[in-house]
Amino acid sequence: MRILFNKEEPEIQDCIPIHIGIIMDGNGRWAKKRGFPRKFGHKAGAKNFRKIVKHCSHVGIKYLTVYAFSTENWNRPDQEVGALMRLFEQYLKEALSDFQDEDIKVKFLGKTEKFSEEIKNLILEVEKKSQNHSGMVLNIAMNYGGKEEIVNAVRLISEKVLKNEIQVSEITEKIFSNYLYTSKQPDVDLVIRTGGEYRTSNFLIWQTAYAEYVFTDTLWPDFQIDDFDNILHIYAKRKRRFGGV
Repeated sequence: MRILFNKEEPEIQDCIPIHIGIIMDGNGRWAKKRGFPRKFGHKAGAKNFRKIVKHCSHVGIKYLTVYAFSTENWNRPDQEVGALMRLFEQYLKEALSDFQDEDIKVKFLGKTEKFSEEIKNLILEVEKKSQNHSGMVLNIAMNYGGKEEIVNAVRLISEKVLKNEIQVSEITEKIFSNYLYTSKQPDVDLVIRTGGEYRTSNFLIWQTAYAEYVFTDTLWPDFQIDDFDNILHIYAKRKRRFGGV
């Protein structure tokens, strides 16, 4: 059933999530169902990604974090990883103009050391050219792992402690958050996972502590704007208590 989303609707106007996380799952299975190699699913998923990102910007989402490539994804077959890297490269080139008109600020979360020099340079270029944009912040998690992010933050804080730049007693949750990849950004309000899996897969462990989750069986390339809008209605009906009554 289609439920149109209108950010002016009184019952959900004040319930629009500030920060949404999306685990874009199901590309490979989408391709397999159609008798195609997995790389065709990733290509279809990348196309859908651009559509959903633009819609998020248009309806007023302030921060969007998408899980594009995890630290564990390097364990996939070399052919699939190679196809993904070529797709990333192509997308980054398109993003230089694609999101320019949308006023979207792009940031990348994760370690870039394992990427090719061209991809690393493109990442820097995309971030630099969008850094002054005032619209939605799009975080793209590439070679990202939630546990690794937390360990990295511990290392950074430990270095500060060793240099007497911060005292152990001064470390708070707020201070710790400033050393995460999403420093200065609000925690995630809503996580959407497509593809029918019911796990978080090492995604934004710290930032999603009190997030609402919606899991859907729809494979990512088939995930439509109507599906997204329906989930916003589901979120608007949730009662977030943050541990209270």
